[in-house]
Amino acid sequence: MQTILITGGAGFIGSHLVRHFVQKYPDYKIVNLDALTYAGNLENLRDVEHSPNYVFEKGDITDTVGLKDIFEKHRPDGVIHLAAESHVDRSISNPMAFVETNVMGTVNLLNTLRNLWGNDFANKRFYHVSTDEVYGSLGEEGFFTEETRYDPRSPYSASKAASDHFVRAYFHTYGLPVVLSNCSNNYGPNHFPEKLIPLVIKNIKEEKPLPVYGDGKYTRDWLWVKDHAEAIDTIFHGGRVGETYNIGGNNEWKNIDLVEVLCDIMDELLGREPGSSRRLITFVKDRPGHDRRYAIDASKLKNELGWQPSIHAEEGFRETAKWYLENEEWLLRVSSGEYQQYYEQQYEG
Repeated sequence: MQTILITGGAGFIGSHLVRHFVQKYPDYKIVNLDALTYAGNLENLRDVEHSPNYVFEKGDITDTVGLKDIFEKHRPDGVIHLAAESHVDRSISNPMAFVETNVMGTVNLLNTLRNLWGNDFANKRFYHVSTDEVYGSLGEEGFFTEETRYDPRSPYSASKAASDHFVRAYFHTYGLPVVLSNCSNNYGPNHFPEKLIPLVIKNIKEEKPLPVYGDGKYTRDWLWVKDHAEAIDTIFHGGRVGETYNIGGNNEWKNIDLVEVLCDIMDELLGREPGSSRRLITFVKDRPGHDRRYAIDASKLKNELGWQPSIHAEEGFRETAKWYLENEEWLLRVSSGEYQQYYEQQYEG
């Protein structure tokens, strides 16, 4: 049985990836390693938590001793690394937390794997999941490719860029079998509600103001989270060692246009007067270092491995809005912090 350890597996993207691997690969042992900080929520995985090929380990990637113990216990053949501090606004107010988790935590993982695997890299792989934000900001035209020069603009993207460099350095220096991917903005079920799409959905439902930074024309490429999980699976099993693959949704939206579409979708789903939720839109002071536009060229992934997005934009936004409306208790527990009690009840009670 092959053992795959996924860091950050209780988070938004991580929980979708864990579920994907647990259900698709019953002959794999899937170990979910998560520190259960504010964004880690084991309720996201209730449907697979009793699966015979699933194991949860509470642990912090910055804890050298604890990490060593977990790796020696499970001796993973592959690691997919998603654990990270990921919210730009939080990185502006507390950059050191991002350095500790995203940089030091990643290097700690790399060292732990070197000690565990030695020089025997047969059928081994370390997959590092990163972001398109390391590339900086685009103008009105053009796309990020795997050859785009790094130009991070926030403490978050700088910390992810540093971790990317360390992963590549361990490949070139020590021969560690690595593969990397840089993805665009993810959206879908189970997204922590401080992020744009779930925040807008929640505030529309509660008829609260919808904050939009600056002039609202900041542009992002949005990737359906389940498509991202499928892409990671594809790259993990078929990507070339030492290579980087960009993952995008081919789904560019200006923030203001996205918020307006969500308003219209929510008005329809809630039976409200068309256009009524748009009155909640409130332009707020721009955040420092705000990148103007991100857009991914994912043609390398399509041409080499055959992956492409499966869902169109408004269909995905509608599915996301419906999920939040049908899972109000989940949203309430996450917003109140009650979800953090689930670990204690499930694993320590």
